[in-house]
Amino acid sequence: MADPLDDLIGEHADLEARLADPAVHADQAVARELGRRYAEIGPVVAAAHERDALRGDLAVAREMGPEMADEAAELQAQIEVLDARIREMMIPKDPADAKDVILEVKGGEGGDEAALFAGDLVRMYTRYAERQGWKTELVSATEGEMGGYKDIQLAVKSRDPANPVYGRLKYEGGVHRVQRVPVTESQGRIHTSAAGVLVLPEAEEVDVEINQNDLRIDVYRSSGPGGQSVNTTDSAVRITHLPTGVTVSMQNEKSQLQNREAGMRVLRSRLLALALEEQAAKDSAARGSQIRTMDRSEKVRTYNFPDNRVADHRSGYKANNLNQVLDGDLDPVIQSLVDAGNEAALKGDDGP
Repeated sequence: MADPLDDLIGEHADLEARLADPAVHADQAVARELGRRYAEIGPVVAAAHERDALRGDLAVAREMGPEMADEAAELQAQIEVLDARIREMMIPKDPADAKDVILEVKGGEGGDEAALFAGDLVRMYTRYAERQGWKTELVSATEGEMGGYKDIQLAVKSRDPANPVYGRLKYEGGVHRVQRVPVTESQGRIHTSAAGVLVLPEAEEVDVEINQNDLRIDVYRSSGPGGQSVNTTDSAVRITHLPTGVTVSMQNEKSQLQNREAGMRVLRSRLLALALEEQAAKDSAARGSQIRTMDRSEKVRTYNFPDNRVADHRSGYKANNLNQVLDGDLDPVIQSLVDAGNEAALKGDDGP
């Protein structure tokens, strides 16, 4: 039976040769996909080469006899550390991890306070994206009456194949709960409200094939802020994918064509997410955690303002640094979920 690590080393060498060929870069989509895969498997190949070198040094140290026993023991310890790291890196990756993201945040229970909290989450993700060097783009938004958002959709894109978006942000999907004194509360009582987060891997046209005959497209007049075009032209668009019932509405742009293009962008991502979820259901051992990270019905995290505490209910992470987290210092929280998922995968469990 072929060694999966040997296969990766061979694939890495093949990718390196292909990426060195100028002809490959004539098709930027192909070159980008090859570059992403090369960056993805590069660390495990480098670790394997480092381990091979240490094994060679260990063999030499043992041949030299007892006087090299201490050095041999140190080399053996380094090899064991690399063995563990390689096993972790060899855990099967979600094929969508390298994709960019459509991030949806919706104010849930709590009315105006929920919309304000949704705005806090959007700021948290925007600041986190800045820290990661990612680019954010507003796709659509409906603002709350007192601020924040009733719902908003952001595109988050990475400029670096080695630092993909979905592999990190996919853990954010679910219901986020806040406990604090709302600005509308005159008695100083603590209220609990929530916002739902959905993280969709952004689909390219090649990822999802959509038959135009499967679409019903309705147009209507926009409502709310948006300039002179609002309530004067039928610029808003509602797209329904008839086979699945998935519906997307867009009204932020002034033209019907722009709203349709934005709607199709979100529709492709929702259909890709649906396909991934269906695949996960067929292979729960390998992808069970993916189903839960995309389920907005599950309360995944609580933000407690009186105690300045953030607590993730899946990984068990807790810290009294809520202000820093809401300012975009999100990596420790996400890393706790990545580590829990890797540990579960090594044990053969479904993960957080």
